[in-house]
Amino acid sequence: MRITPLNIKKQEFKKSLRGFDTEEVLSFLEKIADEFETIQSENETLKRSLDEATVQLIEFRRIEKNLQDTLIKAQENSSKSIESAKKQTNLMIKEAELKSAQIFEKAKEGADEIRNSIIKLREERDLIIARLKAIVSTQSQLLEIKVEKADSEPRMVGKPVHNQKVEIQIDDIIEKLL
Repeated sequence: MRITPLNIKKQEFKKSLRGFDTEEVLSFLEKIADEFETIQSENETLKRSLDEATVQLIEFRRIEKNLQDTLIKAQENSSKSIESAKKQTNLMIKEAELKSAQIFEKAKEGADEIRNSIIKLREERDLIIARLKAIVSTQSQLLEIKVEKADSEPRMVGKPVHNQKVEIQIDDIIEKLL
């Protein structure tokens, strides 16, 4: 049985001859009942405060867990972002290296083509010079033959004859033509 302040106030005792003073006992029970009532009231107030604090504690723990989960997710996301950025950077570097290698190869091929073109042009120039020398040489020989024939033919009256040998410099003619 639970004791309440009302139980204390209504408590009755058996009377005996040599017992305690009834008024003193009743007065003492009255004080105890009042004190018990105060303590019980405080106890109820403390229980309500404890319940409220427990509810708040539960809420704070829920918030703390949410914050921890959010922090963990943020850390994971930042780690993923950093990892993604590293992968993207590495990919960009590899692409740049490939492009630079391609550009280098194209430049090398272009230089090779130019070198080959220069060689071909030199060969063609040398061939043209050789042909020109041959043509000039042939024409020079023909001219010398004609000059020799002209010297051996009878001379006509009235025309002075010059007996000079004509020297033709083939290299000079080629240089002037080029």
